[in-house]
Amino acid sequence: MVLKVEIRRPRIEDIKELNSFFRTVITDTFTKEGLGERLNDINDEIKVKEKYLESDIESNGEKRYFLIALNGDNIIGSIEYGPASDLISNCTNNAFKELIEVGKVFVHPDYQRNGIGNLLLNTMYFTLQNKDIKEFCLDSGYISAQKIWKKKFGDPNYLLKDYWDKGFDHMIWRIKVSDWVLG
Repeated sequence: MVLKVEIRRPRIEDIKELNSFFRTVITDTFTKEGLGERLNDINDEIKVKEKYLESDIESNGEKRYFLIALNGDNIIGSIEYGPASDLISNCTNNAFKELIEVGKVFVHPDYQRNGIGNLLLNTMYFTLQNKDIKEFCLDSGYISAQKIWKKKFGDPNYLLKDYWDKGFDHMIWRIKVSDWVLG
């Protein structure tokens, strides 16, 4: 598959397609994680992403900041940052409360394993660097994503065993932008 990927900020006219993209990716991720029956959790996560996108558009990237990946006219990926979530703040006893959180990297199921996630991460790296953000945090409850983050950023600063259910841990990392190795 030959891809011509463009990374850019979302526009108002992208909202409907982005919300559909969130539903597709989140539902697919839950299914692959063996959690496809957890419809309330899926819908809650979709609503959070929609709210974050709305916050980005309304504040012109000041409160939340998204980047999207497109192949032609199709949205195939997204990444965002904003204030650390309540989950991160609570689970770190507010140690990460003042940090920026890099949100989930989403890649459409049909485009996964083509380097889109790395492209989004690298673009986010330069964005954080340009905005003089020195460190950030990220978290994950998805087993598949945790493997990627551990490979990229090492062991998490916080490992919350069986946080979501037996065998479903939650992990939180604190990363200095200067320590981030592009890949």
